[in-house]
Amino acid sequence: MNRLKLAMAFIPLGALTLAICARLGANDSQPQPNPILTNVCLITTNVTRLVNFYEKVLGMKAQWSGDQYAELRTGIGVLAIFSADAEEKYIPGSANAVSNRSAILEFRVTDVDQEYARLQPLVTLWVKRPTTQPWGTRSVYFRDPDGNLVDLYMPRKTQ
Repeated sequence: MNRLKLAMAFIPLGALTLAICARLGANDSQPQPNPILTNVCLITTNVTRLVNFYEKVLGMKAQWSGDQYAELRTGIGVLAIFSADAEEKYIPGSANAVSNRSAILEFRVTDVDQEYARLQPLVTLWVKRPTTQPWGTRSVYFRDPDGNLVDLYMPRKTQ
């Protein structure tokens, strides 16, 4: 009987230990990346226009913090949109709004062709119509109102 009581006392302790180890990542076979990219921030001269555009493209409402900053939480990361005037106040000389030609904002979607059709009235500059890329993904490329390159893609369909 004493052995049974002793064993019963260790069950909660064992469960607590497992929970703590799992929380600390002791059971992970792969180390977590560090640092972790969580946000991309676009600097713009017209926050409202760009937020309205991305709300329609992404099908979600932005969370505003004042009238110079908004976030669209996509599930994995955040697309932030920040006023060029405010950015200049806080980090002078660090960015030029509406001048990006070196980054692509990529969003995974369920159906590229359906998104292409849905966005026809909204997008004014299509860079590349829906195409299956040599690496297997299907993508459509366009520019947002500030000229940032956007890629909506879907992974290769499995057979």
